[in-house]
Amino acid sequence: MITRETIDKIFETSRIEEVIGDFVTLKKSGSSFKGLSPFVNEKTPSFMVSPSKQIFKDFSSGKGGNVVSFLMDHEQYTYPEALLYLAKKYNIEVEETQQTDEEKEKRSVRESLFLVNEFANQYFQKQLWEAEEGRKIGLSYFKERGFTDETIKYFNLGYSPNQYEAFTKEALSQSYQLQYLVGTGLTKQGDNQRTTDRFRGRVMFPIQSHTGRVLGFGGRTLQAEAKIAKYLNSPESEIYHKSKTLYGLYQAKAEIGKQDNCLLVEGYTDVISLHQSGIKNVVASSGTALTKDQISLIKRYTPNITILFDGDAAGIKASLRGIDMVLEEGLNVQVLLFPDGDDPDSYAKKVSDAELKEYIADEKQDFLRFKAKLLLSEAKDNPLEKSKAARQMVESIALIPDALQRNAYVQECATVLQMEERVLFSELAQIQKNIATQKHREQKRANQVAPEMEVVESPKQAQLRDLSKGGLFFEQEKALIWLMLNYGGLKAKFSEPSGEESEEEIEEEAVTEYIILELEHDEIEFENEVFQAIFKNFSEVFHAKNELLTADYFTRMEDSGLINVVVDLVTEKYEMHNWKSQNINVPPMEEFVPRYTKEAVLRLREKRIGKMILDIQNKLKASDNVEKDLISNIQSLTKLNQLRVKINSELNRIV
Repeated sequence: MITRETIDKIFETSRIEEVIGDFVTLKKSGSSFKGLSPFVNEKTPSFMVSPSKQIFKDFSSGKGGNVVSFLMDHEQYTYPEALLYLAKKYNIEVEETQQTDEEKEKRSVRESLFLVNEFANQYFQKQLWEAEEGRKIGLSYFKERGFTDETIKYFNLGYSPNQYEAFTKEALSQSYQLQYLVGTGLTKQGDNQRTTDRFRGRVMFPIQSHTGRVLGFGGRTLQAEAKIAKYLNSPESEIYHKSKTLYGLYQAKAEIGKQDNCLLVEGYTDVISLHQSGIKNVVASSGTALTKDQISLIKRYTPNITILFDGDAAGIKASLRGIDMVLEEGLNVQVLLFPDGDDPDSYAKKVSDAELKEYIADEKQDFLRFKAKLLLSEAKDNPLEKSKAARQMVESIALIPDALQRNAYVQECATVLQMEERVLFSELAQIQKNIATQKHREQKRANQVAPEMEVVESPKQAQLRDLSKGGLFFEQEKALIWLMLNYGGLKAKFSEPSGEESEEEIEEEAVTEYIILELEHDEIEFENEVFQAIFKNFSEVFHAKNELLTADYFTRMEDSGLINVVVDLVTEKYEMHNWKSQNINVPPMEEFVPRYTKEAVLRLREKRIGKMILDIQNKLKASDNVEKDLISNIQSLTKLNQLRVKINSELNRIV
């Protein structure tokens, strides 16, 4: 286990805006940063990062937390995995306590799969550079493709020996477990329990996540046998999902952000060749049809995408659906067509680096003109086919979320097709109506969940998911915890002198101290379990060490649910706006905190007294009250009503 000292050092060194900036395009907004949510699809930024508080808040999904919980949510890391990622990023030496056999046994399956993949990655590279077979076959192949040593090493290319169990035996000898070798797909195990290497005799392309972790592999055979697949990928696993992965994103993400554009190609060698030619903002869908998850990955870094097509008309037409999906996600799409018979890899080898860059810059065109040219070339002079082409064009335009862009594209389409705008706008309205009807039907079907498919939450899960259901005193309790987290150290005089001529010196108290002492004097505990847990931490540290906790204490906890609650309470949505740039001055809360604190305590007392009064009234309505109990209840009711009137008077309320 990682020591407490190391964990504290990781939190103190890490900069949340730097870490999240590796995954999300952030823009300065006042003292904070904002960007598009990395958890849901959205058009308007609702994701906020606060460097001063070292927290993030996503107002769309409701998620919030610290730098570690972000990695846990976004990358599906365990708590230790997230800490190790940050330690590596900031060159922090990790000190660990001795693990028991039981703790070692509990290591996550995901981490074990990652460890196996990393071992395989190193093994394949070693075979390529050091083994005779690897140098003679694998390295020679890469050299023939024109890849330099630097490029080969940069992309961690490797070679798997053409032997049935060479890799598997080596991994087992290094104490890697067979279940994880099979789990990653590196090893195949038949019904007879015999094991074989999946990628034997292939050059290897490691597939990395955008954080650099090896998710799986692509292997290309160098044999000419018709029965053998030319390319073979790792199977789907706990850590590898082909539809959610883009090859080369780890190497390209910085340049994508810098260029504010992502070039999309099809294969591994396309990415590598373009990168070697100096075009580094390029990724590949790895031979799969483009998916929404892949588009979302690109959207984290840029709203602009340029799709590079081979000079193959049949392949281009089949890929038009991918363009529509990109438009639907709100990205700007351009298209580039290479000369007939060429793909990015082959064309990069034919021309100089400068000529390649010039070709891409000059030949890329807007999707609308590209699609129109493609469809009209098929329609020729046939009026019916031309009308079909126009409908297909408008169907694509209808997917664009932004209304102004849709209108502009319809006008452009009318010019390109030489048709009247009003006709195209009419067709657009009909298509949008059909889309809305279809979405309504799908939503209606989705809402009709069968009873046996409903997920039942535990009370604590429901409370963490929706704090608004936190109990009768929720608003009053929330106000007090909000004060302690945000202004707990602020000192003020909460009492008044006993008389006008009194010389009594009123001492200042911190907000947290005042709230703790007032609530404990009345023996009040929070009804909401999460708030009570937070208050208990404040109280215990105050009494034991005479110290006042801050929000940082809670946002560094391992409990992601509690962290999310705390972040909600220390983050205000108005922080998303840069008020100063609009010459709007937000008054400092510190001016109102002392009075607000006293009122918050009084409101909780009044609410609890109201509940006690209601309970007594219900008892009085019961028919089995004996005379003694009746008198006692009436006396209690009188006292409580008097106290309630006094509190409401202090709150300037008329009851």
